[in-house]
Amino acid sequence: MSTYLPTLKQLQYLVALHEHGHFGRAAEAVFVSQSTLSAGIRELESLLGVTLVERSRRVVRFTGLGNAVVAKAHRVLREAEELSDLVQAAGAPLSGEMRLSVIPTIAPFVLPRLLPRLKKERPGLKLFLREEPSAAAMESLQHGRADCVLLALPYPIGEAAYEEIEDDRLFAAFPEGQPGNLPDEVDPAIIEEGTLLLLEDGHCLKDHALAACNRPELRASATMIGTSLHTLVQMVDNGLGVTMLPEMAIDAGILHETSVVARPLEGDGAVRHIALVWRKNSPREDDFRLLAEELRAG
Repeated sequence: MSTYLPTLKQLQYLVALHEHGHFGRAAEAVFVSQSTLSAGIRELESLLGVTLVERSRRVVRFTGLGNAVVAKAHRVLREAEELSDLVQAAGAPLSGEMRLSVIPTIAPFVLPRLLPRLKKERPGLKLFLREEPSAAAMESLQHGRADCVLLALPYPIGEAAYEEIEDDRLFAAFPEGQPGNLPDEVDPAIIEEGTLLLLEDGHCLKDHALAACNRPELRASATMIGTSLHTLVQMVDNGLGVTMLPEMAIDAGILHETSVVARPLEGDGAVRHIALVWRKNSPREDDFRLLAEELRAG
């Protein structure tokens, strides 16, 4: 039996290097210097008596054993996080540290009204935020970097638990006067091929918008270049095309000081469902349900 057990810190360094593929970026992610991270991984290799990472000037490459150790490290770190969660859950409701990942098409429209109220009503809660697309957010949840995720359904969340917060209707946004006489609700059939502007791959709102339109030719001709909804709004305002916006963004004033005209899309599928997601059987499930209530109240 080995007399040496890796520390959680060493495993965190190794996982960060595997995720980022670069010593400098990995060190930034875990808030240490590059030399500290490198020394920690070398110490881990030395005490285990194996090589986990092949280093060169240009490439960081994990050995086969290194990849296997990283996979196991993810599970160890997640178990350690759940142990911490168990202790947190024994304290006051919705208190202590909590790490929340939020997708970019929700964060700027929900957090400004939520955070001041939480600070006032839940002073014992320390909420650490990550803004990242749905796939990255769910990976963070799976690997223990996030305790819960605020995203939009439908989206594959596996066996994770969740609670829906609200329905968020989708709107079509047009340049002023194009087309004229817009109805109160927009039939996706009036959107011309080649004019639809959407967020780039990785943002689930793109898939929600295309599904709501249910026009395969739009999927083929859509231009997916926007990195944020604000960028897309500016492009529409300059007459470059049409886009889709969630109702929460419009309610938050994303169209202020523009000439963009937005109308809700027709159809039962023209909606996304905002939900709080967490790992199934988490000891902090009661806290997450309380947070969901706070989100609904906002």
